[in-house]
This record gives sequence, C-alpha cells and structure tokens, in this order.
Amino acid sequence: MDNAAPGGHGPAPVRPARSHTAHAARSAHSALRDSDAGHGGVVTLVRVLLLNASHEPLAVVTGRRALILVVAGKAECVAERSSAVRSPSLVLAVPAVVRLRRYVRVPYQAPPAVTRAGILRRDLRRCAYCSGRGDTVDHVVPKSRGGAHSWENCVACCVRCNTRKADRLLPELGWSLPFEPAAPRRGVFGGLWSEDADPAWKPWLLGAA
Repeated sequence: MDNAAPGGHGPAPVRPARSHTAHAARSAHSALRDSDAGHGGVVTLVRVLLLNASHEPLAVVTGRRALILVVAGKAECVAERSSAVRSPSLVLAVPAVVRLRRYVRVPYQAPPAVTRAGILRRDLRRCAYCSGRGDTVDHVVPKSRGGAHSWENCVACCVRCNTRKADRLLPELGWSLPFEPAAPRRGVFGGLWSEDADPAWKPWLLGAA
C-alpha cells in the first residue's frame, strides 16, 4: 500500500490507537518488561529511526525508548516491523520509524567536508542516474566545464553511468536527477547516518545522510 505523505516527506503517519488511561501505560511497560525478560532484551536491541515533527531524521533510538515515546503520546509510529510485544491486555507493534508530535529545535551545525565516503553515504550507495549500486562519485556539472567539488554538485554513481556520462552535461544526455543534491544533515547528537542503515528508513534518509 502506498502511504506517501504530502510534500514528499516519506510515508504518511500510521496513527496507532491511543489510550489516555494509566492502565494502558502500565500494560505497555509490563509488555516491555516481559519482552526483555523473555527474549533477551530483543526490543532494547532493535534500532528505531526518530524523526522530528517536520519528518527530519533526528537520531536512532532503541525499540524500548521508541515504544515508551509512543505510549506516552510524545511520538507516533510511521513505520512498523512485523514483530510485537505483548501483555495480557495489550499488543504493541515494534516500530521501525517514529515521529515526534512536537517540533524539536536543533542547533545549527556546519556541514561536514565533502568526501567520497560522505557522498556515497548520503546517497545510500545508490546511483543517481540508474538507481543501481553506486560505488563512485560523479560531478553533475563536470569539473572540466566549471563544476564545483561540492555537496550540491556531487552524486553517487555506478561505474557504467560514470563512464557513459564522461564530461557531458545531463541535458546533453537527456538525463535528470531524481533529487536535488544537498549537504547532508547531522543527527541531533552530531553523527552522520551510516550506510548500514535499516532499509525501512531509506524514504527519510535519502538526502539527509
């Protein structure tokens, strides 16, 4: 099912049923305790992408922390995993992505230096031209034609497309980019998004490496 959100910010939020009772909160915490005790802390080990209210990636948190945020009404689940935690009166799907309900202001951080590894990480090692595996970097406007070595002019590229493009401009080939290259954003704790990110996070991480 296509859950695309308006404005191109990734899948639309899947709003879980909410309960405002203390009983529901106690049941949720009980389910988390039972899951940790019975499955070696599996929920704690699960990684969940935390988004700002604006859909901007903020950090990676544990599954337990994500579920607590959802139960407390501070976040909503926008992508679920197939697993769940259970108590006698409650079943909670383990989230893959959660979004804060209130916007958190993040202090400005200067973009990192332009590097090959950074470009590949930002573009999730996906060729900007054919969507295949990107193992090299291409200058959209070739340096020989005045192109800058910048985040805005560099994209991940496969060897085949890089060779075919050579020093030509995209209009000369009839090609176009599926996204606008930009400097990657850092997470709220200063870290860049790693290239081994969960595939479920890709709609939100592309261009925010």
